[in-house]
Amino acid sequence: MDLLLVEKTLLGLFIAVVGAIFISKLRGKKFKLPPGPIPVPVFGNWLQVGDDLNHRNLTDMAKKFGDMFLLRMGQRNLVVVSSPDLAKDVLHTQGVEFGSRTRNVVFDIFTGKGQDMVFTVYGEHWRKMRRIMTVPFFTNKVVQQYRYGWEDEAAHVVEDVRKNPEAATNGIVLRRRLQLLMYNNMYRIMFDRRFESEEDPLFIKLKALNGERSRLAQSFEYNYGDFIPILRPFLRGYLKICKQVKEKRLQLFKDYFVEERKKLASTTKSMNNEGLKCAIDHILDAQQKGEINEDNVLYIVENINVAAIETTLWSIEWGIAELVNHQEIQNKLRRELDTVLGHGVQVTEPDIQKLPYLQAVVKETLRLRMAIPLLVPHMNLHEAKLGGFDIPAESKILVNAWWLANNPSNWKNPEEFRPERFLEEEAKVEANGNDFRYLPFGVGRRSCPGIILALPILGITIGRLVQNFELLPPPGQSKIDTTEKGGQFSLHILKHSTIVAKPRSL
Repeated sequence: MDLLLVEKTLLGLFIAVVGAIFISKLRGKKFKLPPGPIPVPVFGNWLQVGDDLNHRNLTDMAKKFGDMFLLRMGQRNLVVVSSPDLAKDVLHTQGVEFGSRTRNVVFDIFTGKGQDMVFTVYGEHWRKMRRIMTVPFFTNKVVQQYRYGWEDEAAHVVEDVRKNPEAATNGIVLRRRLQLLMYNNMYRIMFDRRFESEEDPLFIKLKALNGERSRLAQSFEYNYGDFIPILRPFLRGYLKICKQVKEKRLQLFKDYFVEERKKLASTTKSMNNEGLKCAIDHILDAQQKGEINEDNVLYIVENINVAAIETTLWSIEWGIAELVNHQEIQNKLRRELDTVLGHGVQVTEPDIQKLPYLQAVVKETLRLRMAIPLLVPHMNLHEAKLGGFDIPAESKILVNAWWLANNPSNWKNPEEFRPERFLEEEAKVEANGNDFRYLPFGVGRRSCPGIILALPILGITIGRLVQNFELLPPPGQSKIDTTEKGGQFSLHILKHSTIVAKPRSL
């Protein structure tokens, strides 16, 4: 750092300290703020709390400060909500007031400052994007159209694992093959395309860029510069890498998928709505009508690559890991599949409704190992009231959905992986948000519409693997490691598991 930058940083720090003290005094008179640790000027609670705002750290703070508390992270106000009633207020009762999204310096890069659907503010652009994305992605018609493809991809997984001699002996990292499954599931919907194998050069390139995007966006490393603007110069290198990855990804989406689809459409007769074959055709049709621009098209593709593929993959991986570590549950699930469907009869999407224990396994996976444990953050554009407290405008609202679903005050032995709870004391609880203790997909205006795809894909994939294989830890291990790795929003396994898959005779 050169001398001039040091001087500017110190001057900015002095001005910010004086300003923060002045503003805090004014606000102290005006607002009845939620409880929380005492902040210091400029840095707020950052020096006390640090960058790692994962669901478990926030749960520990909730136990100390209550169901709603305030963290001042530099210039940002973070309000953390940890009770079903408050969650209902944020997501449903005051869904409009808290319906916007707060972003950060990295997500601004990856979403073009909210040109997508997931991270845009609540308003006309969000309504338009949600409408345009719903028809080609998030309807029962889409499920019925593409469930044969999902079943086909699951069959390919079974076939590939059976052919791999390592799978039945030393074990394989099953996640790698499941990743290809998830890309093919979603790229069939988006582009009517699939990748033949894990060695496909385009798949390797796409997977690498998406993985780097996920790593950069989910890391806590950049929080200090996001919270405290005077420290932002130290993020220049980090943000430069983010911009490079973003540009490479969008160019890849455009060159290899969007433009290819345009060429295909131009060689056939003009398509009407009846002739649209896949999701990108609907999206491009909206662009031709002037409803969205080319950037919006690419950011829709960006959202699906991250929000639909990665989160469902994490959940499949968690579900398999828990079944490996709980052999009695795996055996019980296998018995249900064999009894209801018949030995060797492969599970399909319509069968899931006849398999209550399979549904319970999926629900329990989403409860204990929630892929987005804090949901996607909400924001109030204007001053608001919540739980008897004043919430300053543009506060970041985090709903600790993982704690709602793992609080022993609300659940019986929540630390246990016990699918039976969803057949017994919690039999009426569904993943669609009908109970505010259990919100794996959120609820309300900004809930995740991908629930309609995720649940059947999880059921088909987990069901097929349990039907066809005995899933075990590698030789010499009694269990596989399920240490968590948390990110800005995510929860996945720290170490991708090696799993032995012994084929069953069918």
